[in-house]
Amino acid sequence: MTQMERRIFLIRALLQEEARYRDLSVPADETEQKNLLRSLMNVRPPRPVSDDFLEIQDEYLREETAGKGITDIADLTPEEPGIYLWQGDITTLKCGAVVNAANSGMTGCYVPCHRCIDNCIHTYAGVQLRLACAEIMKRQGHEEETGQAKLTPAYDLPCDYVLHTVGPIIYGSVTDKERELLTSCYRSCLELARQNGIGSVAFCCISTGEFHFPNRLAAEIAVQTVRKYRGDIEVVFNVFKDADYAIYKELLGSCREA
Repeated sequence: MTQMERRIFLIRALLQEEARYRDLSVPADETEQKNLLRSLMNVRPPRPVSDDFLEIQDEYLREETAGKGITDIADLTPEEPGIYLWQGDITTLKCGAVVNAANSGMTGCYVPCHRCIDNCIHTYAGVQLRLACAEIMKRQGHEEETGQAKLTPAYDLPCDYVLHTVGPIIYGSVTDKERELLTSCYRSCLELARQNGIGSVAFCCISTGEFHFPNRLAAEIAVQTVRKYRGDIEVVFNVFKDADYAIYKELLGSCREA
């Protein structure tokens, strides 16, 4: 099957799952098809799907990611021993685990085509990820606490695992408690990675953006915590914006702990 044939198959299968969508037609435009497929995946509740769907979905998503270009941590140059800075799409990074800035529900972003990292990771990992997260939450019996972390397979992402952590949401000035909670996000991810023998972890900018943690302060906490707790785990600070790249570049080049 071509990518278009796979995409149309997946769209039709998802439309058939919901009676309210069954009269919708598949658009002819490629971009509109991609947006529709992503939207349908984003709003789909966590539930099983057929093996045929998964086989075609996996082929489709892996080829889409390969087309964007995969970056291997082995090809990066460290800013300091064991610590890297990389600007790019975290869903294209090949490493042990990538960190997802999740919400307390832990089953991903349900807003169609939203640009948050939670949405992107769930989109390109495939529908299996939401189901895996839902099963974890069902066993847990309550929402995820801020500062903790959970581990799942990465499914169709080029990394091996996803570490999901819920950062603090800032409504005014940052409190000492919120600083501690953000520190706990980084520490919890590193501890869980170590427990599972994961040798490399890529952190996004946890709690910035939608959660409103000031970017520079968040980066300072991230760098300090990683330096203190990473042990022999290789860490990538993944940024998307130029402003965040400049902040991390400065912090990793100066103000190092003795």
